[in-house]
Amino acid sequence: MTIILMSLILGALIALYFYMTRNYTYWQNRGVPCPDGVLPGFGHMLPVISLRTFFSDFCCKIYNDYKDCSMVGIYDFTSPTLMIFEPELVRTVLQTNFSNFAENSITLDPKMDPLLSHSPFVISGEKWLTSRKRLTYALSSPQRLKLLVESIKKVCTSFDNYINEKLSNKQTEFELKALFARHAAQVVAAIGFGVDGYSFDDEKKDISFRKFGQAIFEPTNRHKFMFALTFFAPSLKKIFKVRVIPKHVDHFFRTLVADLMEQSKKDGIPRNDFLHLMSELMRAEGNELDIEYLTSQTMLLVFEIYEVFSSVMSFVGLHMANYPEIQEKLREEVKSVLNRYNGEVTYESLREMTYMDQVLNESFRLLPAALIMKKRCTEEIELKGSDGIACRVQPGMEILLPVQALHKDPRYWKNPEEYDPDRFGPDRKYNIKKSTFFPFGEGPRTCVGMRSAQVQLKAVLAITMKTYTLKLSPRTQLPLKMIPGTILPTPVGGLWVTIQQL
Repeated sequence: MTIILMSLILGALIALYFYMTRNYTYWQNRGVPCPDGVLPGFGHMLPVISLRTFFSDFCCKIYNDYKDCSMVGIYDFTSPTLMIFEPELVRTVLQTNFSNFAENSITLDPKMDPLLSHSPFVISGEKWLTSRKRLTYALSSPQRLKLLVESIKKVCTSFDNYINEKLSNKQTEFELKALFARHAAQVVAAIGFGVDGYSFDDEKKDISFRKFGQAIFEPTNRHKFMFALTFFAPSLKKIFKVRVIPKHVDHFFRTLVADLMEQSKKDGIPRNDFLHLMSELMRAEGNELDIEYLTSQTMLLVFEIYEVFSSVMSFVGLHMANYPEIQEKLREEVKSVLNRYNGEVTYESLREMTYMDQVLNESFRLLPAALIMKKRCTEEIELKGSDGIACRVQPGMEILLPVQALHKDPRYWKNPEEYDPDRFGPDRKYNIKKSTFFPFGEGPRTCVGMRSAQVQLKAVLAITMKTYTLKLSPRTQLPLKMIPGTILPTPVGGLWVTIQQL
């Protein structure tokens, strides 16, 4: 009996092994290079899913090991996944043959995350086109951007007052991500919902918008586990029933949107916030108001502004503190431009700050918010690199684009580790090879909030440079090491600077 039981167990283990390794000759059979180290069931992903390695570092290592190849195949657990290295192929995936790769590779369960299931990052087809059209008008039209600047200016005043209060109390050291997260949360509240986010009032921290942003994005073990499942093992996410948006955050925003829409109906007063603009666009299209849809669209701002803005701006602040000569050059431009506008930050004055554009682009190059892009093939196509490697990509296959690796490749960037905003200057920017710099994506799915994000970044950076000087604190651990399992690059120990008034 014991022998029979042991034989059954051994047989089951052998069957499981063959099942878990059934695809592990996929790339070899197609003549596509594939790294060693494949493990049954995990493929190449064990260092990532075990949170030992930051995903972008994992991709950069493969990129550098195979930099002479146009593409490399890896195994994302048991699924073959294609990594694209050649800029011409990147352009094929994102732009030239967009219809073949029309979906982002993010899978969410509508039952677990109903609000995010309406996100333009997840949806495709006609739903995506309709959403894209609405969001483009709401977030990118010059008329809306001018209104956005006026709202941001008010937040910048509160931001300025908050820093001055801390400085008067002898606090000079600030963690940049936490500091700019306050600004971002207040902007979300103001432009998204037309309410006070209480992000600069520590006595009301329990009801602040910043608290709800932290509930989603703070790098806790739960969040690391949740994001790892969302991006690398969505099938396991269903088993563990892990939500991206916690229930209490979901409830708060649904209730807030419903209350604001009811109040607006009673008041009958036109409003300029994002929530009411989206509701007006739906009415103009002849659609009934859907509270869940409206909530999901305003939640997009929480992801776009709260997390992305605070992350990107913290790295811009780090670079300014680390390169005082560049900080001073930027300050001179800010003061010169604002002097022509009576010291006022306006949409027009921000557009004239061209060196600031260079500073932001160089920060985006070194640390783009989207370090990796994942696309999904929707129509069969053959991709062929200049080195002769070819792959017939089938519908459903995921495509990895290592953004940060391309942004730092010495074949396309001279001294790529050096922070040099002049590489985006008027005499050099046209020499940048296409599809080696795409921090907001490229083609039809380029980030719809790109212009509004740039306006917000420039506004707060202008106020900061006009009033303060940033110096690197010894508490910042250089070189930076990122916390594995976070959705955006989050440095170990934080980004600390000292702030002084000019």
